[in-house]
Formats: sequence, structure tokens, C-alpha cells
Amino acid sequence: MENNHMKYLIAGTGGVGGSIAAFLSLAGKDVTCIARGEHLAALREHGLRLHSDLKGEHTLPIKAYTAEEYTGKADVVFVCVKGYSVDSITELIKRSAHKDTVVIPILNVYGTGPRIQRLVPGVTVLDGCIYIVGFVSGKGEITQMGKIFRLVYGAHKGTVVPRGTLETIQQDLQESGIKAEISPDINRDTFVKWSFISAMAVTGAYYDVPMGEVQKPGEVRDTFIGLSRESAALGAKLGIDFKEDIVEYNLKVIDKLDPESTASMQKDMAKGHESEVQGLLFDMIAAAEEQGIDIPTYRMVAEKFKQ
Repeated sequence: MENNHMKYLIAGTGGVGGSIAAFLSLAGKDVTCIARGEHLAALREHGLRLHSDLKGEHTLPIKAYTAEEYTGKADVVFVCVKGYSVDSITELIKRSAHKDTVVIPILNVYGTGPRIQRLVPGVTVLDGCIYIVGFVSGKGEITQMGKIFRLVYGAHKGTVVPRGTLETIQQDLQESGIKAEISPDINRDTFVKWSFISAMAVTGAYYDVPMGEVQKPGEVRDTFIGLSRESAALGAKLGIDFKEDIVEYNLKVIDKLDPESTASMQKDMAKGHESEVQGLLFDMIAAAEEQGIDIPTYRMVAEKFKQ
């Protein structure tokens, strides 16, 4: 896997996957996208259209296939589907992997790497998380807002992967304008991301407001703080060694977001689409209950979303 020759496969070309694909493609990296439906048709016809606060306006010719059509091999597979779609791409991972392939799930839900590893035991699965505001703004069109595009990835304890592979991926991402970090404790970092995105998405959806409302003192921000505090208590009980106070960290991240931005879960709910409410709300509650953690704020907001 010499540098500049890594073949990247992006499974799920939504806001996150589409942004990764676009930035890699702009830097001349070898990228193939997996998409479906009208989004796929538009990618094939016009290329990937990017509106980016970091990169400007671009239309990028990009290879795009359905999961079923793709027959190539990839060195790196970024899994960027929603949590409820993970099982649907296991066949794609098995088919597209060679002996040195690494799979990097970039999902909002904690525990995804180990879950995928159980589904594809013969493939090396890492874990990862991303900080970005990116969304599908039209067919074949991705919008990336704000100045934050940070991707953290690494291997769980017991997963062996050559350091050189991790560093080559890091170099490719950094050359593409993505702030890439190799995590020494990916279990912690994916939990921290889950805590943040859960509090952000649940608060936004509960009050039906953009992030600007969470940035102002008052009830909305207090709910965000309550949710962050409760997930921090869960993390502590799970033995996660936090580098800094999660509540302060979550507030720091939320205050840097574009005031007009909303979480993808909130967008999906507003459109009546399937959403990540299970992984971001009910899974958090279930994990807390299992550990005997009191979560009054989570219980309060869950009342609104019970099916």
C-alpha cells in the first residue's frame, strides 16, 4: 500500500461519506462511492456536486456504483451508512476486502466497529468518528458547512494493524484538507462522539430548533447540558478515561457550530424518514439502565419520541 495508491471505497455517500469522497477526490486520491436511487443516478450523470465552506464550489467526476454492482477491491473502506443500515453492507465489505484491507466505520452510534467486526470476522475493522456538518442538499449534491472537518480513527485493543497503514491513511486525509487523527483510545473517542451527537440531535429534535438556540443560555441549553452530564456518568461507569470534562467539551463543540445547522436525525424526523433515534436516544437509555445510572433528562425527552 504505497502512498498515493490507496484505493478508497465510501459505503454510503450521504453528508459524511459524500464530504469524505469529495475532499479525497479533490486531492487526486482514488475514490469510489457506493450510493443508490436518484442520488446514484445524479452522481453518474453530473458527478458529485460539492458546496463547501472549506473548499468552495466543485463538480467532481467520481466512480459510483450500487453495493451489488461493485466488484473491485479496496484498501480502505469507510462505512458511512446510518446505524440502522449497517447489516446491509456486510456482503459488500466481504467482497471488496483483500488481506490488508482496513474498514473504518464513521457512525454516530457507539460500538459500531466491534459490531461490524463480528459480522466480518476475516477483515480488519477499526473504528472512527467524525466532526462535520455535512448533508445531502440535492440529488448528487453535498453541502459542507463551517470550518470543522475532523476525522478520528484507530484500532480497538486486540486489533492488529500496521502503523504504516494508519499513517498512510492519515497523510491522504490531511493532504485532502481533513484534520485526521490516529486515536490511542478509540473506545473513548467514539464514546465521546456518541455523547455529543446524542445530546445535540436529541435536544435539536425535542425542541425542533437549530443549534443557534442551544448556544444561548436558557432551557434548551440546560437540556443539552443535562443530557451531556448523564452520558458522562455512563461513560465513567463503563470505565472510560476521559481526557477532559465531557460537559465542557460538548459545549465547546456545540458553540463552534454554524447557528443554522441541525443534526441529521432531526432532518430525517422532520421529513418523516427513518432516523437514528434508536441509536442516539433509546440505546443510550438502555445502556444507562443496564449500568444503574439515573438519567432524568433522557427519560424526559424520550417521552416525546416513544413509538
